Amino acid sequence: MTAEQTYARELGDFLRSRRERTTPEDLGLEPGPRRKVDGLRREEVAMLAGLSTDYYQRLEQGRNVRPSDAVLDSLADALELDEIERRHMLMLARATRQPAPPVRRRPERVPASTARLLPHMGVPAVVLGRHLDVLAWNDLAAELLGDPADYTPDRRNFLMALFDDDGARLHCADWEATALDYIGMLRVAVAADPDHPRAVAVVGELSIRSAEFRRLWARHDVRESVHGAKLIHHPRVGDIAMEWDAYPLPGNPGPVMVVFTPQPGAADDQLRLLGNLAGTDLRAAAAPPRRGARPAPTAPA
Repeated sequence: MTAEQTYARELGDFLRSRRERTTPEDLGLEPGPRRKVDGLRREEVAMLAGLSTDYYQRLEQGRNVRPSDAVLDSLADALELDEIERRHMLMLARATRQPAPPVRRRPERVPASTARLLPHMGVPAVVLGRHLDVLAWNDLAAELLGDPADYTPDRRNFLMALFDDDGARLHCADWEATALDYIGMLRVAVAADPDHPRAVAVVGELSIRSAEFRRLWARHDVRESVHGAKLIHHPRVGDIAMEWDAYPLPGNPGPVMVVFTPQPGAADDQLRLLGNLAGTDLRAAAAPPRRGARPAPTAPA
């Protein structure tokens, strides 16, 4: 299968997932008494977008159709896509219209300055690659989220850890929402380079061993997450309400540093206790911690 065919199929799957999730009521339409589907029919999407039903059906089937930007805008309006979904659809569709340029894949590396910074931060922080591989972390992150050093390098991945066993579910409140965030972020990376060996490995393995991953991956959700909030169950500190922010690091596409901070109103003594457990003195951030930042081996290109 050519790259253009891969993108055409991915575009069709994405359109179908959005159509099946949109109800007539969402668009102010009457559902009708004899309706057999929960979402919109193909002919309804085609009518709303000003297309023929046959053309739209071929789009969903990935039959080598190359829609113009004007057609895509009409479809985005018909399906009420948000800005992230609209950008994702445009990227997939444009890739069907022109040969993909050669992909230059470089190993993901943690900048030396970032590696020096991590041990001195008074909050949990990790560096993630574009496929959610954990490239580096500090002791507070290891105490809060689980120590990546307990995993082999190919298993140091946020998404794999989330689906590994029931322990991740006990550790993370609202497990499915967190999984959807991670899956949505991974899908953006996969869409940019669907044949990347690491993307193939992560998606392939999780698809084989987890029915839940297959169900959530089939939703075709996309995320460009740079901020979020989560409640983490810690066995010794209790429930910790945290916010996280992702900061891009040099490289294109490059890794990001994810920093966790207590949500407003959360008890600061929980963070101090977390630091005590991790062997980090939060009152003396300039002093190196017991283990410091742990850089993982370079992620696969």
